[in-house]
Amino acid sequence: MITLKPACKEHAREIARAVMAAMGTDCCKYLIGANGTLDQFEEMMTDLASLDNSQYSYTNAIVALDDDGAVAGTCVGYDGARLNELRPLFLDALLHYFGKTLEHITDETVPGEYYIDSLMVKPEYRCQGIASRLIQAMTVKAEEAGLPAALIVDTANPNAERLYTSLGFVFKDYRDFGGHKMKHMVRESGIKQ
Repeated sequence: MITLKPACKEHAREIARAVMAAMGTDCCKYLIGANGTLDQFEEMMTDLASLDNSQYSYTNAIVALDDDGAVAGTCVGYDGARLNELRPLFLDALLHYFGKTLEHITDETVPGEYYIDSLMVKPEYRCQGIASRLIQAMTVKAEEAGLPAALIVDTANPNAERLYTSLGFVFKDYRDFGGHKMKHMVRESGIKQ
């Protein structure tokens, strides 16, 4: 049986891996440039996930746990109005770890939406409805904040787009992020069962 619960600091590495999976290898490589490795990027992201005040913080995450307490999936989300407050730690970490600056990085979210930043279910747990449950849990957090839930999905990932559409998300516009064309999708209110 899978149980959802708020993440703890001990889940930081799993959160980092989820964020990296959501970003995709090409985006991660774009972010670190030629001065580092994906393993180093995972270390950086783990450090960020263990903090209270980064956009990838465990405080912004929900985990799906199996009966043994192993993490089956992770979802990260936060109020889009907080992006400019939360993102500097990520930018500082990129500079510290890789000497990379991203002065012209585009915003993946905006004020007025609850942004579902990252979602990942481990391969061995897929096709069990865990991704839907994690998204639904984030949608509840959005409703509690009085905001529509929003996310971006790579145009090259039609399976994820189908999942989000099945949960009531609708296409709003296009956004460019990490060198990829993304569809910005919004779920206004309620949870589609």
